[in-house]
Amino acid sequence: MSEIVVIRDLNKSFGRFHALSDISLDVHDGELFGIVGPDGAGKTTLFRILVTLLLPDSGSATVLGLDVIQDYREIRRRVGYMPGTFSLYPDLSVAENIEFFASVFGTTLTQGYDLIAPVYGQIEPFKDRRAAALSGGMKQKLALCCALVHRPDILLLDEPTTGVDAVSRREFWDQLGRLKASGLTILVSTPYMDEAVRCDRVALVQVGKLLAVDTPATISRQYDRPLIAISGGRRYEMLLTLRELRHARSVYPFGDSLHYTDARADIESNAIVAELEKYLRGRGFTDARAEPIQAGIEDSFMALMGGKPQAA
Repeated sequence: MSEIVVIRDLNKSFGRFHALSDISLDVHDGELFGIVGPDGAGKTTLFRILVTLLLPDSGSATVLGLDVIQDYREIRRRVGYMPGTFSLYPDLSVAENIEFFASVFGTTLTQGYDLIAPVYGQIEPFKDRRAAALSGGMKQKLALCCALVHRPDILLLDEPTTGVDAVSRREFWDQLGRLKASGLTILVSTPYMDEAVRCDRVALVQVGKLLAVDTPATISRQYDRPLIAISGGRRYEMLLTLRELRHARSVYPFGDSLHYTDARADIESNAIVAELEKYLRGRGFTDARAEPIQAGIEDSFMALMGGKPQAA
């Protein structure tokens, strides 16, 4: 596969804070690639370097074969960029915003209409409404239209679904799937693990460091211990009680259950289940239920971080 984005040993600091530390990865032509990590992981800093809004301290990065420092003018002409915060003109209407961004790139809404039609068609009935009066989901669609109207060769989306409702999130990712099917290379960042599984490949990042790069399925399979889901009442008390276990490697909340991993690598899942239920019921958690489950990408991410949830 040809490499559309090539990053090698990229570093960026702000004073004593290391936003990026020796980041190296490639994005292939036609790929939907995800940069996945919590707030403060360095996702936005990386995106701003790739779209030539920030200079790296060291290392190199190319986009479409163009150097982010030497060829910044050409990169800006050929990429579509949707920043994490809504950055369009609130006093302009939907149509005026799109027409303005089209004119900046020397094109028109009419010329780019067929590409943005699947998205624009959903907000076109409100084309005369001011951008400031749009809902979060509609602002998201408008920003995507503005990033696409000049027919970019690559699309970079920095946390595009943060702050929007679940239905809008799903619709947005459906749109990304259709854009990818058309051959467009997409680089997207997200803090949501359920969105990571919709990417072809992902890079897991934490505090500016790269933890893993692979397909979501492969990263999930790298979980090297039996994983046990535990449910029951008084969940927080149960969490603290489980962390007192001598053989507990990690215990953290996941939805309406707790995910437990044992420190012993040579014990069967069923034996761990029986041991945990006996222990918890002996500590007064009479409704505790445990069962083996398959690890997901979030479990692998937690393991790569050391098994301890990080503070927001």
